[in-house]
Parts: sequence; C-alpha cells; structure tokens
Amino acid sequence: MKKISKFVCVIVVLLLGGSCKKYLDVAPDNTGTLEYAFRNRNEAENYLFTCYATLQQLYDATANAGFTTSGEIVYPNNLTKHPLDETGFALLRGTQNSNNPGLNFWDGQNHGQAIFRSIRRCNIMLENIDKPTDLSVTEKKRWIAEVKFLKAYYHYYLLRLYGPIPLIKTNLDITASTEEIKVKRAPLDECFAYIVSLLDESAVDLPPAITNQVQELGRITRPIALSIKAEVLATAASPLFNGNPDYNSLKNKDGIALFPAAYDANKWKLAADAAKVAITECEAAGMSLHSFIPPANITVLPDSLRKVLSVQTAVTEKWELNTELIWALNPTFPFQGYATPRLTNKSVINIFSNPSLFAVPLATQEMFYSDKGVPINEDKTFDYAGRYSIKTGDNASRFYIAQNYATVKEHFNREPRMYANIGFDGGIWFGNGKVNLGDLFHVEARGIETFAGPKDINTLNITGYWPKKLVNYLSVYDDGFIESSYRLPLMRLAGLYLLYSECANEVNGPTGDAITYIDKVRTRAGIPGVVSAWTNYSNTPGKVTTKDGFRQIVHQERRIELCFEAQSGWDLRRWKELQNVLSQPIQGWSVYESQPANYYQPHTVFTSVFGLRNYLWPIKDQDITVNSNLVQNTYW
Repeated sequence: MKKISKFVCVIVVLLLGGSCKKYLDVAPDNTGTLEYAFRNRNEAENYLFTCYATLQQLYDATANAGFTTSGEIVYPNNLTKHPLDETGFALLRGTQNSNNPGLNFWDGQNHGQAIFRSIRRCNIMLENIDKPTDLSVTEKKRWIAEVKFLKAYYHYYLLRLYGPIPLIKTNLDITASTEEIKVKRAPLDECFAYIVSLLDESAVDLPPAITNQVQELGRITRPIALSIKAEVLATAASPLFNGNPDYNSLKNKDGIALFPAAYDANKWKLAADAAKVAITECEAAGMSLHSFIPPANITVLPDSLRKVLSVQTAVTEKWELNTELIWALNPTFPFQGYATPRLTNKSVINIFSNPSLFAVPLATQEMFYSDKGVPINEDKTFDYAGRYSIKTGDNASRFYIAQNYATVKEHFNREPRMYANIGFDGGIWFGNGKVNLGDLFHVEARGIETFAGPKDINTLNITGYWPKKLVNYLSVYDDGFIESSYRLPLMRLAGLYLLYSECANEVNGPTGDAITYIDKVRTRAGIPGVVSAWTNYSNTPGKVTTKDGFRQIVHQERRIELCFEAQSGWDLRRWKELQNVLSQPIQGWSVYESQPANYYQPHTVFTSVFGLRNYLWPIKDQDITVNSNLVQNTYW
C-alpha cells in the first residue's frame, strides 16, 4: 500500500495540484490493502468494476462536450433555479478559461471526471491480476482485455479534449526520480499508436457478444473494441489532428514537436480498413439496422410513422432488443424531462415535473433534409426562399403535422428523421400515452397561453424546438412524469456505417462502399439513395461525384443521423468545422408571440463564443506551474 499511496500523492500534486487524501480510494470500499483486494477471484472482480466506475459516470450528457458544445441543443443562462450543472452548456457563451477550466477531465473538476485516476486503477488491476489463485485462465484473459480497453478509452477521452497527453503506461515505482515523476505530454502520433495497440491487444480476448445479459450487459465486447478502434483511427486521420498547421509551434520543453507537421493520407486508409473489420464483426454478431416492431396495442401504423419510430427507437429501444446498438453505458439517460414539451392540461398543472429546457436552435432543424433527401437550400423542388411563410396542416401531412393547424412552411415535406428528432409547434407527438391515429397529441407552443409555451423563466424552451429523439415514445407526461427509460448509445451500427463511408471517400472518393454504406442508412431513414437524390433533386448535382462534395454530404449525413447523441460535437471538432457552425447567431422562434405570423420570426437567442483556441481544452494553469515539464495548449 505504501507504494500506491506515494504514487497517488505524486500524481495528484503534479497533474491535479490538489490534496492527496481524496485519491487514496484506489481499491473497493472497505479495502485496506491491495493484497486484500486481490486475495481471491471475488475481491478481484470487485476491483475490476472500480476500473469501470469512471466509464459509467460518463453517461451524463451534460458533462459531454460532444453534447453540450455541438450547437444542437442550447440551455438558458438566466434561470433562478439550477436543476442541473450548466458548466458544459455555458462553454458556448465563452466561459472557458485556463485558470479554472470547465469540464476539466484532467483534474476531475468543474463537472469533469478524474480520468488519470481511472487509468491508475487500470494499471493496478493489470499489475495484480496474477494474485488470485482461484481465477481461471479464460476469465483472467477476459478481464485483462477489458481493462486494456478501458485504459485505451480513458486515454482516448483525454486525447479528444487536450490533444497530446502524458501516457500512463505503468504506475511509477516508489524509487522514481523527480524527473520521472514530472510527466511530459507524448507526441500526438505516439498517443494514437499506444491507444490503438491497447485496443488491438484487448480485442483478441474479448467475447463477441454478451451471453449473460442479466448480469453482464454493459461489459466490453469485441465489436465494441473494434468499433472504437475505427473511431480512434478516423480521429487521428481528421483535419484537427492530421497535419494541422495551427499547432506547429506546440512543443515540449525539450523541443519535441507534439503535433505531426505533415498530412498523412494513409491514416484514412488505416481508419477505413478498421471500420470495415468492425462492421464485419458486428454483423457476424447478428447486428443490423433497427426497424420498429409495433407492440400489440398498435394495430395500424402508416409507413410514414413507422419510419419516424424506427429512427426514434434506434436510440430508445431496450438494449437487449435493439439490433443496432453496439455500445451504451449502464446508467439510463436522465434528461427526458428536459426534452419533453407539455402536451396536456395536467402537464401544465404539474409544470415542475419537467422543465423542458433543452432547446433546439433553428439551424439544427434546418440541417435536416427535405423529403427528397437533399439539403433544403439545395432542393430545387423546395421553396427555400418562402420557408418562413405560414401554411396550414393538411390531410397529406396529417401524421407529421396537425390538420388545420397553422405552422411554418419549412415544417412540410421534410425527411422522416426531422419529424423523429424534433418536436415543434404543430408537430405530431406520437406516444405520451396516445397511439390511436385519430387521436394523437400535437405540440402547441405559441405564446404563454399554450400548453408548451413559456410559463416562467425556469420552464421555458427558448427556441420553440424540442429534441424529441431523446424522449421514449412510451414515456408519459401528464399528471406527473412516468418515464420509460433507455440508455443513450455511444456507438450505433448506423454511425459505424457512416464512419466507414466517410473514410472510404477520403481514400478513393465517392465510389463503391462509400456510397453503399451511406445508402444503407438513408434507406432506413426513408429517403432516396445519395446518387439518385442529388442527380434528380439537387441544384448541385455534381456534388455527389467529387471527393470534396461527397465529404460535405457524409458529414451532414452523420450530423443528421446521430443528432442529439453526443457525437456531432466531437465530429465537428475533428473535422475543424465547429467554429464555422457556431459562427452564426443561435436563433429560435419568437416564443412569446401567439399569432403565427409573429411567432415565426427568427429571433436571436445568443451569439456563441468559439474561437480557434477552443478546439482543444486548456490544461489548468496550476498544473503547468506545479509540473515544469508540462506545456500549455496553443492559444491558451
């Protein structure tokens, strides 16, 4: 224990700049020594689950930069009540700083987890795995593989935030010198190579699927490891990390450059190959794109609603029933109430059951395609110039928009994924206790007199759009909130298909598999294939034939398909496109107005603050002061 205690204190001082005491809990509760922690199989299994502990804490989407800084969802900053930690959402308003960083995963502060502590736990597990004499060889191999995956993923999580990081390959010995203790950031390519090597080692001994779902669902499998490897390699190949000139000057104190100076096209080939291997593994394990299967109480379901529900339930279906879910975390998504509008009189009476504060900007709604499968500003059949004029719901659109209800014209003739993802004024809300086609809820959000409209500052949707996809259609908000829980995916097969399509295009352009795999996703979404859509309906038909054009298409396809799933924020960062997305003011409708002509006037909610320096997180100033070998990220 002496060795571990000293090591923990040293790393705390150098990396965290805080007291040692709270980090002494490196073994399960009530465990006094490592000898006790690994004295038999059962105790060692308990320690294995401590290695998983931080991973499970990552379920909180409000602490995930991919969710809070994507621009897909915004949160008000003038509440008098604060039901959740607003640190992540506030970053879009320019609050990030190096003195006390928000979402600080380096130190485990400001709504961030202490990831370096988790890596230490993994190292302790690997160092002591041979001690339990009653642990079988087969089980030992699996546990080692799981811990290597976790160690890789923790390093990867830090890398996405900070770029080059110290690689904690082993825990330091008690005799380590001062210079050894002052860890340095490893060059970026070395970081990626180490993460990939751990994933390769882990994949060999991981099971292809979880057979005992009651007791083991959530533990790492081979499809998870291979899918994350593909994502890691795609990240390494992407513009933020692959020959990015913005970080040419970032070097360690010894002069070692931390970013690769030159672009390496072969990184895309490695990523494409890895994604194809992962797809093959997932499909061999029985995975396929999810399709909604109506329960017994839904006897009639039109094809239009079936497509919507297939998209929604690809996220909200139970893990054990969802054929598309590669990986999720065990804790369930806790924010359905923030994504649900008030639909009934009783929900207004019980207004504090659901704050409804997750607001979707107008730009996110307009990102979704028309029903022809192309962007609305490219669709030559779509009245883009007249999109803000008023139109009344008719029989043809009755499963998407309430009949005889006045709404904005751009809500019509859109792809099913828009109706699956976004709740809007006049939009049909299938579920919430109603599945009879003749008696479905629709959202009414114009002005203070409507159910979903603004009532007070703490239950206000500031744009007039809700992230409907994050709400299980089986959840009911009426006399209180009865939630049908689900687990937000970390990786879906649709996302893996699109990742492969992206990488394949970067290697060979828009040919073969690049088109095949994007079309698999589009077919499930109920829109034409990518070549057909652009050839027949786009005013830029040649876009689909070039690498640059197809890159724009597949990027938008990923943003649409994975919207609200804490993925787009990471994608936009690695693509170096987030600054452009956030350069426009965040807008919504004029939510206090009751008349359609007045309500449907774009209203600026706030102007986001995101500069070049915000692509990478700052290391806390105190850490730089304490450890003279650490260097700060460029522009901070």
